[in-house]
Amino acid sequence: MEPQQRSPLLEVKGNIELKTPLVKAPSRLPLPGSRFKRGPDQMEDALEPEKKRTRGMGTASKFATSYPRAPALTTLPQTQGQTAALKVPKKTGPRCSTAVATVLKNQKPGPAVPAQKPGTAAAPPKPGLKKPSKRPAWDLKGQLCDLNAELKCCRERTQTLGQENQQLRDQLQEAQQQAMALGAERMTLEGELARVRAQAEQGQQELGNLSARVLELEERLGMQEGLVQELQKEQLGFQEERRGLATRLEEQERRLQASEAALSGSQAEVASLRQEAAAQAALLAERGERLHGLEMERRRLHNQLQELKGNIRVFCRVRPVLPGEPTPAPGFLLFPPGPAGPSDPPTHLSLLRSDERRGTLTGAPPAPTRHDFSFDRVFPPGSGQDEVFEEIAMLVQSALDGYPVCIFAYGQTGSGKTFTMEGGPGGDPQVEGLIPRALRHLFSVAQELSSQGWTYSFVASYVEIYNETVRDLLARKGQGGECEIRRAGPGSEELIVTNARYVPVSCEKEVEALLHLARQNRAVARTAQNERSSRSHSVFQLQISGAHTGRGLQCGAPLNLVDLAGSERLDPGLALGPGERERLRETQSINSSLSTLGLVIMALSNKESHVPYRNSKLTYLLQNSLGGSAKMLMFVNISPLEENVSESLNSLRFASKVNQCVIGTAQANRK
Repeated sequence: MEPQQRSPLLEVKGNIELKTPLVKAPSRLPLPGSRFKRGPDQMEDALEPEKKRTRGMGTASKFATSYPRAPALTTLPQTQGQTAALKVPKKTGPRCSTAVATVLKNQKPGPAVPAQKPGTAAAPPKPGLKKPSKRPAWDLKGQLCDLNAELKCCRERTQTLGQENQQLRDQLQEAQQQAMALGAERMTLEGELARVRAQAEQGQQELGNLSARVLELEERLGMQEGLVQELQKEQLGFQEERRGLATRLEEQERRLQASEAALSGSQAEVASLRQEAAAQAALLAERGERLHGLEMERRRLHNQLQELKGNIRVFCRVRPVLPGEPTPAPGFLLFPPGPAGPSDPPTHLSLLRSDERRGTLTGAPPAPTRHDFSFDRVFPPGSGQDEVFEEIAMLVQSALDGYPVCIFAYGQTGSGKTFTMEGGPGGDPQVEGLIPRALRHLFSVAQELSSQGWTYSFVASYVEIYNETVRDLLARKGQGGECEIRRAGPGSEELIVTNARYVPVSCEKEVEALLHLARQNRAVARTAQNERSSRSHSVFQLQISGAHTGRGLQCGAPLNLVDLAGSERLDPGLALGPGERERLRETQSINSSLSTLGLVIMALSNKESHVPYRNSKLTYLLQNSLGGSAKMLMFVNISPLEENVSESLNSLRFASKVNQCVIGTAQANRK
């Protein structure tokens, strides 16, 4: 035999060694038809006969041959086919796995049988005989016979184990079915248990709620009992009080009878009082009519008094000498007393002027020339702001009665025009000007007339006219546009300034705020435009509207307070540089507007058919306050210094011409 070829006996022996069957332990699962009960103890009792039967089967499964018994299933290696046959289905569920584990746990393990080594003789031992010795290597036929016998024995064992394996599989399938049934039953029982537990929890919760409700009711019962006790006490108090009230009722009934008796007497008295009240009401209405008639008569007489004084009046005011200015010579300005003596306010002014250009034959200085002027009132340097306003207070009140009023301040620069109209800086009440004093007076009189049924409203505006250009002094920074004088509407005689602010005012603080804003705007303009504020006309307009709803009366009129530009003339011998040319143009514009103002007043005085209002923005803006239905007052302000005597004479002469004019009777704007 070649060394590369295997012996047939070795191949058979190797095959036998590779195909050694598995010897499983006897099955201990319960027989078909057995039934598990619910409790674990009862399940033990049900499985007890099965255990005994399993033990019997284990004893009967022993081979009759002399070969040793195969080891248990748990101790022998398994082939791939046998392992797959013993696998439990995966999707058995937790309850099924638990049931099978319980069954396997209750089975008692059988005695382990030692495994027989392959290739050994399987001759059954006989008592009294020795084990046959190993055949020699040359006895191949004997070895073949032994192997055939061993193969036959192994086949028988394999057949026996296959039957036992099939029986175990049937038992395992039956146990799995029982476990699934037990799992379903367990799920049902668990559902019932969960439902019972939920009911128990709900019952516990209801019991707790009922207990809390019982405690709450007990607490409320205690409170109710306490309240009942308090009510009982209160009832006792009420009973006592009722008895007291009954006593008081009897007393009140007695008093009521006495009161009824007094009431009958009072009714007669009330009837007489009603008659008296009706008489008083009739008297009050009669007195109201009389008061209204007296008010109308007062207005008529007031207007007549103003007309007697003149619809165009001229006041002259001389400012005091300021610190740092030279004191004028004695007799330079004289204020002769009035016709009634020193107690009478002065109405005349004398100014002495010495002309050094005139000479005499003897060489002596010429005698000064005396210039006498007569006005409606003259205010010396010592006159205060209150004294000046007291003289024009009645004229300002005419605006409430429906008469247009216009007050001018005329004179050269530095003569005190702005001080007269607006007052001094610092907010000192003693130096307040005509504008704040006039508005305070109007507010006070309007408040007094409100008791008679009159209501007034006031709207203020403040503009300036510089080189025939109108500018709003109440415009805020970055606001306002080009201002033009236009009529308020088609067919309307009222004039307004476009793009100008018209501010309703009702108290002194609002007026002070407007004046402060106007001063700031004029100050800015003066810095930017070469003292523009002193070279422009400023016009403060107050539109007054009054109504008496009870009688259906209405009135309205403007009050104009004008601070005219300086009236000085440019020196003819002055060299005309760039600045002087601008000053010359300003002076020409100012003199032109002042000349137009004089021409308008003269035309009104002469009753001319054409009045040149449109020759100047100033006269055009004041057109409705310069006509025959208006009242005018001009303050001519002069300087007390001798160096300004020429400009003072020019101002006084212009004011004298205006004072000689007579305008027709003023008419109130009433509806």
